[in-house]
Amino acid sequence: MIIYKNESFDEERALYGSDDIRVENCRFDGLADGESAMKESRNVMVDSSFFNLRYPFWHNEHLHIKDSEMTDKCRAAIWYSNEIKIENTRMHGIKGLRECKDVEINGCNIISPEFGWSVKNIVMNNSYAESEYFMLRSSELRFDNIRMSGKYAFQYITDSDFKNCRFDTKDAFWHAKNVTIRDSFIKGEYLAWYCDNVTFENCTIIGTQPLCYATNLKLINCKMIEADLSFEKSEVDATLVGDIVSIKNPKSGTIRVKHVDEIIIDDENAKGKIIIN
Repeated sequence: MIIYKNESFDEERALYGSDDIRVENCRFDGLADGESAMKESRNVMVDSSFFNLRYPFWHNEHLHIKDSEMTDKCRAAIWYSNEIKIENTRMHGIKGLRECKDVEINGCNIISPEFGWSVKNIVMNNSYAESEYFMLRSSELRFDNIRMSGKYAFQYITDSDFKNCRFDTKDAFWHAKNVTIRDSFIKGEYLAWYCDNVTFENCTIIGTQPLCYATNLKLINCKMIEADLSFEKSEVDATLVGDIVSIKNPKSGTIRVKHVDEIIIDDENAKGKIIIN
């Protein structure tokens, strides 16, 4: 193993094509403004290092980053890479993760528009994310204790599971397929339109016009707050806790609720049952 410790790099492709290296307490910053520091590298361990230059980790294999910082100038930091582990790291550059596979993220602070596009098999725990179009078109997400804010999260994702999460977003989970969300808080308008085989269990959902045009939608013991015009043209099986503002034209299935302020049925094809109990 080659160890780089307490060094500074600013040249183009500073450690290009490396294999079996440890980078400790190093800085990737400087006047030369070089890109792609560790492009095409493998078996890379990064500890307590600072990245202020673009594209440091493209086409990497077996990458482990911990206790480090990627600034807002560290754009598109990790692309086209596999077997990645990131711990206790600030990821603040736009498009921070894209088209990667087998990723673990734990204890990280992410401020990155367009983060996580087309990623397959990502486990994320105990982290905060601020992003727009977060995790677009990704699959096999396993998220636990994630706080996230920003518009258009989780659109077109598939085969994913979330628990103990808190999301403040809008237009989230559009076109999502085969997804389960448990014990979570989701705030934001127009939730999960056009989704297929999505289940919410023990969740709190806040916002206007949620869960419309869905197929195979299931809600188990969920609260829906400030949720008007819910379930329009959806195929749904829902058991709700508490009251709901309004339900409009559910296509099919059954909605069980303690109280609904308004039921709107003005479509002859709306065959869903609403049971007040």
